[in-house]
Amino acid sequence: MNTPNSTENDWKKCNNVNSNRLAKWTAAWVITLAISTFGPMFIWSQHDIITAAAIGFNFLVGIGMILANKKHLASLDELQQKIQLSAMGLSLGVGLIVGISYSTLDTTGLINAHAEISHLVIVMSLTYMVGIILGNRKYR
Repeated sequence: MNTPNSTENDWKKCNNVNSNRLAKWTAAWVITLAISTFGPMFIWSQHDIITAAAIGFNFLVGIGMILANKKHLASLDELQQKIQLSAMGLSLGVGLIVGISYSTLDTTGLINAHAEISHLVIVMSLTYMVGIILGNRKYR
């Protein structure tokens, strides 16, 4: 028979397994992104087929990362799911508004720099982290 303590330990173990799986998929995605980005410059000499294969592999690993994230989110308790959903919604909204405004500033020539996707990723990542921190603080 499961006691309340053993159920809590099972949940923690499952959560740790899902968190570790997500971390491994995320690390794999970052590594394959670095290889597909810097490979043509440092590993192989501008072979379009190798570069396309590396980008395709990165895309497939990204799908694996999304599925691992989905499984991780499903394993969280209702409060953590709410915090994650709120942070993701905030990040999506800020990313959409900032991204479109930033792109419009670039296309209209109001800024000299080119609107780069990396800038948007940074803004969305920081927004997501702030959303997680604020959500955890709110429900403490």
